[in-house]
Amino acid sequence: MRFPDRLRLPFAFDPDRLRADLARVETDTTWTSHFVRQNYEGDWSAVALRGPAGETHPIRMIYSDPIRTDYVDTPLLEACPYFQAVLAAFQCPLNSVRLMKLTPGSVIKEHSDHDLAAEDGKARIHIPVTSNPDVEFKVNGVAVPLALGETWYLRLSDPHTVANRGETDRVHLVIDARMNDWLDEQMTLALAADGVDA
Repeated sequence: MRFPDRLRLPFAFDPDRLRADLARVETDTTWTSHFVRQNYEGDWSAVALRGPAGETHPIRMIYSDPIRTDYVDTPLLEACPYFQAVLAAFQCPLNSVRLMKLTPGSVIKEHSDHDLAAEDGKARIHIPVTSNPDVEFKVNGVAVPLALGETWYLRLSDPHTVANRGETDRVHLVIDARMNDWLDEQMTLALAADGVDA
């Protein structure tokens, strides 16, 4: 089954508790600039909450390798109890989990991540932690109305772009999940709630 290019999943998380864990991260952590420089202008960076087993280099830890399945929690996640609770709500295998920050005035240029589609077995899920009204995230040229604490599947094998034209950082909790019966059911429920036949 082919799902739409965006789908709000039927659960949400507490924005205040998300921000509290982000504050813990900001206190102790150096963000790593995204390594695909041609895809953005400005400052787009990440920190790993789950990363490939055995990796210690910051760039290797934030890389979401489509081939690997041996992802493990990082020490940073251990210091973030609400992020742990959020991830525990997902009853499916989780690969990479990152916090991804786009600073004011920064733009992620249109690009496609060819391995990120539910029908291919992988789902990228975004949970906004901080944002502002002047952040625009488009998939296939159409803006996605991402609100704080909401949970969105986005088919990022399609063309997408993000611009932060505001004055504050945009930080998303970005989860790369592997499809299973539970996640398929959540997405099917979301379709039904939107009045779309599965």
